[in-house]
Amino acid sequence: MNPYIVILLAVFAVLAALYGARLYFRHIVEQQISRFQNDLTHRHCEEVENMYRQTRGWRHDFKNHLQTMLAYLEMGQIEQLERYMHELLDDYNHVDITLKTGNTMLDAILNSKLSMLKAREIRVDATASVPDILSVSDVDLCVMIGNLLDNAMEACLKLPPQDRFVRLYIAKAKDNLYLYVMNSADGSYRKAFGGYLSTKTTHNHGYGLQRIDKVIRKYKGYCNRQDEGNVFATEILLPL
Repeated sequence: MNPYIVILLAVFAVLAALYGARLYFRHIVEQQISRFQNDLTHRHCEEVENMYRQTRGWRHDFKNHLQTMLAYLEMGQIEQLERYMHELLDDYNHVDITLKTGNTMLDAILNSKLSMLKAREIRVDATASVPDILSVSDVDLCVMIGNLLDNAMEACLKLPPQDRFVRLYIAKAKDNLYLYVMNSADGSYRKAFGGYLSTKTTHNHGYGLQRIDKVIRKYKGYCNRQDEGNVFATEILLPL
């Protein structure tokens, strides 16, 4: 056979193999993205359902509280009514974790995530406020905070309920937006190339960290992740 034909056939074979490999890897990536999007949709539906369930519970309890207070009032038991109202207020302050930052999208994602944390018996200490004008888009901010709280929740769920906690703090710090998330953890961490890696064993491992880091790079921000045994903390500064 003509050597040029052999070379040509070999080149075609290599190109075909490369094209096939490209299609295969593209298929794999599309599958992973599809699974990730499906997981996000499922998680969002679960969060919405949880908030609806809590709202129905609050409406039912509110009716019972009104009936009880009305009964005290009709019987002239003012001291008992006052005591009951104080207990109700204390209980409300203990349960309520609604945050109002002034940013509608941020409020939606924060309260959705905090509702899920509470439903999973995770203690929450959250404070958040943001300036009226942000250099960070609402979408990017929600992506970052949503993934931060998802990661914190997943770490907490490896522990018994009594050891679970998440602390969230968001505020303006000079010319930066400061975000701080601390959560309990089981002490198992994976590190490489000077940073932390996901400990997930599922097909969507690492996407949350990647999305957080992508937003930080986009706005030329700063991120510091630290662990101290059974506590993990993330600090982020985004220029305003």
